[in-house]
Amino acid sequence: MLTLTHYRKGALLALLVLPALTGCYRTTHSVIPTHAPPQVLSGSLDDLVTKTTERFDSIHTFTAAVEMQVSTGGGKEGKVVDYTSFTGHILIRQPNDFRFVALIPIAHTRMFDMVTDGKTFTLVIPTKSLAITGSNAITTPSDKAIENLRPSMFIDSLLIRSAQQDELVSLVSDDRIYQPKNTKKYLIDEPEYDLGIYRTTPNSSELKTQRVIHLGRETLLPFQQDVYDEKGQLVTVATYDDYKLFGDTTFASHITIRRPIDQFTVHITITQLSVNQTIEDDQFEAYKIPSTYQVRHLP
Repeated sequence: MLTLTHYRKGALLALLVLPALTGCYRTTHSVIPTHAPPQVLSGSLDDLVTKTTERFDSIHTFTAAVEMQVSTGGGKEGKVVDYTSFTGHILIRQPNDFRFVALIPIAHTRMFDMVTDGKTFTLVIPTKSLAITGSNAITTPSDKAIENLRPSMFIDSLLIRSAQQDELVSLVSDDRIYQPKNTKKYLIDEPEYDLGIYRTTPNSSELKTQRVIHLGRETLLPFQQDVYDEKGQLVTVATYDDYKLFGDTTFASHITIRRPIDQFTVHITITQLSVNQTIEDDQFEAYKIPSTYQVRHLP
């Protein structure tokens, strides 16, 4: 006759033998530990909108010397092409003026020149004897990434615009884990705020996402911005890193602009920055297009 004790002994024996029969032994391995940031700041929705607005409104003009590196391609093409880095200058004057002059490496002659008055733009590429003109807004995306390059992509990424009076906002708490630059021994697990900005749709209850600004709670400064088009597609992801003090202005010195649909990425390193210095009107005059250049007009 089997007793309860016999059943318990049998069950214990099965537990001991089962791992040997199945090979299911437990293993332990180490992982990189995570640390909390030195401080975690808090803010209400109104506070964060106000601070974002103040940061944007405090910069009337922007003059930067930059180093830039561009990559094109991705999963759709099955390859990524990294181009040689180059230097250049970016000028912005609120509300609409923008100019970007890129220089050929070593020779430091003009590689391309882009300028806009906020409505139309001109992009001149002397090395190809080519000029491209068109509207600042992309109405019909092109299969050629360079033809989708618009000044607004740079302006929206460099100067983070806050919510406008006719836009709605939301605030979500989340966290991010990232590798600090000064060590690979641990990761930082930082709480974040995601500030969503939306626009209403006429005669509809639908809200269209305009931008999402991700704020790290160690400093309450942006580390990423997602920009959407009118169709709700994610068109630009800008990341911000290595904030530095340029004069009296704290600004990200490393900015990466990724265009997932166009499949190109721009890495910008700001080496010099001056804000709110006078920029004369002639600095925003379009490059005079030689008669021998091919001119391509975009919608």
